[in-house]
Amino acid sequence: MRSLKRSLPLLATMVLALGAWPTAAHAFGEDNDHPPAGPSGGASGNSLNAGATATSVTVEQVSGGKSGTAGKGLAPVDPNWKPPACWYEPVATSEQVKAATERLKKNPNENLVPVTPTLSWGEQLMVDNYEKGTPQSDGTKSYKNFNLGKDGKFWRGVVNPDMEDDPEAYNCQETLFWQDAGTLPKIANAPSPKVLASYAYDKVKVPDTKVELKPEAKSTVNLPTWVWLDKGAFEDVKVRAELPGTGVWAETTAKPVSLHLEPGTADAQTFPASGECKVNEDGSIGTPYTKGSSKEDPPCGIAYLRSTGGKPFQLKASITWEITWEGSGGAGGDLPNGTFDGTQDINVQEVQSINR
Repeated sequence: MRSLKRSLPLLATMVLALGAWPTAAHAFGEDNDHPPAGPSGGASGNSLNAGATATSVTVEQVSGGKSGTAGKGLAPVDPNWKPPACWYEPVATSEQVKAATERLKKNPNENLVPVTPTLSWGEQLMVDNYEKGTPQSDGTKSYKNFNLGKDGKFWRGVVNPDMEDDPEAYNCQETLFWQDAGTLPKIANAPSPKVLASYAYDKVKVPDTKVELKPEAKSTVNLPTWVWLDKGAFEDVKVRAELPGTGVWAETTAKPVSLHLEPGTADAQTFPASGECKVNEDGSIGTPYTKGSSKEDPPCGIAYLRSTGGKPFQLKASITWEITWEGSGGAGGDLPNGTFDGTQDINVQEVQSINR
């Protein structure tokens, strides 16, 4: 994790004054030098003690992308776009906050309670804020008897696990606060359908980009190589993200709209000249090669102007995916297009002729 002392000097001063450095990135009793790979916490269903990046958001790819490459998703066309760095989630019931405070009373020097992604509190602060309801001079809201008997949960900020090094990942610093059931907090970085749709963007897995070529084994100098993708090979991919217990959800859909060809050498001609092959109405790209078409210009293809000489060219094929989303409450919109590419070896031979 990034250095909190370097990026959050004021927070560091506050924490050191309390005599404890933040431990919210680790569950109670963990070995801080060897944190677990996934979410962690105490009793079943209790995320109060979980690490700063342990989100409850569920993500499911509901359609398409059956041959997607695990661990590799879309690269946004807009270099300035990025997913949300942090947001707020419900993490504990009144009973769970009370139980954590009672444990502190028994072991006041251990098991600090994480109240923000970077700040943990000891016994006195937990008792004052959540049991006694003592008013705080800095305006932090306090609660009597842990709000027992009320319908709702305590919420806290969560850091996007893929954005820990982003300064904005530590903007969700509201101290553990109460939210009535059926309502959402009206603060910056509150969970929304767009937040979930943007989070799901990085979870979209699309099919590998490998195009069909004719001729398959070797191309010939100055003769076009036809490139195409069969219809159905690149169907729409849909991913659903949901924050349980809040009614907030979003479905992010990636739709293939074009194929871009880069021959791997300047000594080549692309068809069309831009190298951008649009998706046909039936979902295919380009046109399959048919016998007798070898000297025709393909709607999508490449003509190499020199041979490879034993070292194949690297044909790069990039699919552009149009990203849209819809979510709870009738929300919806667009996100930046994404790309996914792959490379293929292309061998090009000289035309063989016989003189008599």
